[in-house]
Amino acid sequence: MKHILIPTDFSNNAMNAIRYALELFKYEKAHFYILHTYQDEVYNAIELLESHDFETVVSTHEKTCNVKLQQVLKTLEKAYPNPRHQYAVMSAYNSLVDEIDLLTEGKNMDLIIMGTKGITNDKSLTFGSNTVKVMRYVSCPVLSIPEGYEYTQPKKVLFPTNYMLPYTRRELKLLKEMTVPYRSVIDMLYISKSEHLSRRQEDNKEFLTLELADLQVHFKTEAHTNIINGIFSYVKKQHIDLLVMVNTRHSFLEHLLFQSTVDEMSLNLDIPFLAMQNIKRNNT
Repeated sequence: MKHILIPTDFSNNAMNAIRYALELFKYEKAHFYILHTYQDEVYNAIELLESHDFETVVSTHEKTCNVKLQQVLKTLEKAYPNPRHQYAVMSAYNSLVDEIDLLTEGKNMDLIIMGTKGITNDKSLTFGSNTVKVMRYVSCPVLSIPEGYEYTQPKKVLFPTNYMLPYTRRELKLLKEMTVPYRSVIDMLYISKSEHLSRRQEDNKEFLTLELADLQVHFKTEAHTNIINGIFSYVKKQHIDLLVMVNTRHSFLEHLLFQSTVDEMSLNLDIPFLAMQNIKRNNT
């Protein structure tokens, strides 16, 4: 059974991410954990209402949060009945990233799914600040869903790679489970002026070929002066439904995540984006 964590701030973007998750894994046995953290809300309330007792403010936000979570739960159970799915709602007086990190380790989560923006919905940012923090600091794959994105089966998947990383079976298994039911085509994109591969690259490419044998995989090479721009140009040209990248030290995904604005990144990502963390976790 898949264990999937979905943070929510009760915004339309967060609910849209939940709907996408339920559609994507409708053929899988999955346990969905819906999480809301309210530490920031408490601090904001204390700043505005200094005369309030701190514990009272915390208690009030906890009660409000739990009521909203129960409403979300009722909505899901009514609108998306699925005998393969189980739900749990959780609230925590903690920062979002810290709580996600705790739950990821404690429950050995397979995947985190969240909207790219939340209530603030800053139009100048491709990813909301919370999404970026989770991608940077939590050692679990993160699937981010753009604002207003209508669910589309991931028929065409782009997986950019330089074949330098020794990919983990757990992450590739997750990718297979997300795409095999939809008979997805995966384009492995190598952006380079030369198609020549080193022995290390050849070995990693062979490993990918064996691990993704259940899928239709196309190996592509394209020359481009800028890797990031090359990736997103390919997304547009080939009408890609899902972008997959691996986040590891010195990867171009790490570079992308440390940029902040659309202008700096020269991109406008409007499809789901799976950031796989190439970090060892439990295999159970």
